[in-house]
Amino acid sequence: MNKYIVEFIGTFFLVLTVATTAVLAPGNPLTPLAIGSALMVMIYAGGHISGGHFNPSVTLGVWLRGRCSTKDVVPYILAQLVGALVAVFAAKTLYPDQFAALAKGAADVAAAAAAAKAAGVAVPAAKFASAGAVILAEFLFTFALVYVVLNSATAKRNAGTGFYGLAIGFTVLTGAVAVGGVSGGAFNPAVAAGVSTLNALLGACDKISFFTIWQHLAGELAAAVAAGLVFRVLNTDDK
Repeated sequence: MNKYIVEFIGTFFLVLTVATTAVLAPGNPLTPLAIGSALMVMIYAGGHISGGHFNPSVTLGVWLRGRCSTKDVVPYILAQLVGALVAVFAAKTLYPDQFAALAKGAADVAAAAAAAKAAGVAVPAAKFASAGAVILAEFLFTFALVYVVLNSATAKRNAGTGFYGLAIGFTVLTGAVAVGGVSGGAFNPAVAAGVSTLNALLGACDKISFFTIWQHLAGELAAAVAAGLVFRVLNTDDK
């Protein structure tokens, strides 16, 4: 049970950081650093108990690599998703004014669009990256993330080293800067679920929403499988 609690806590603080810095109080240039740092410190805090996954894709990759018991996969993922959802409501409570302002803005946009449509005026659709671009962006950096986790935190040759949390956190930082403008930079099904829930509560149309979450999940889960298999091919002597 302890490891499931750790997965809940770590995912909670990761998603809370994403929700508050990237959604409710956007525009801070330090947001990617804050998110990567939140992941890093939670890994150092709980990695010795649960492995510090805080991400269903990481859990899947570590399971394929052979360092996560099959019986732990579903409880890990459930703990991560619950942590993400609780973090969303914590963020809403911490930032009530920002939440109200964003919700009002989204409602005003929706009302204006509805009025324009009723008047027969064409309303341009919100422009986001294509599904292919989102899937590719999420695949590439989720692959990088899981690949780094497997090689820095689970490989026998790196046993006893202490750099893994920094390496993993900076992988997320790199991905957020590189492709955050394309896909929103989730690289994590729990983050995607949390941000989609928050945007649904806001009534906002954004890069990560329940309308587009399939794109994130497709890229993230495929990347986890690919990274797990690549690790096994490249490290045949590391069972």
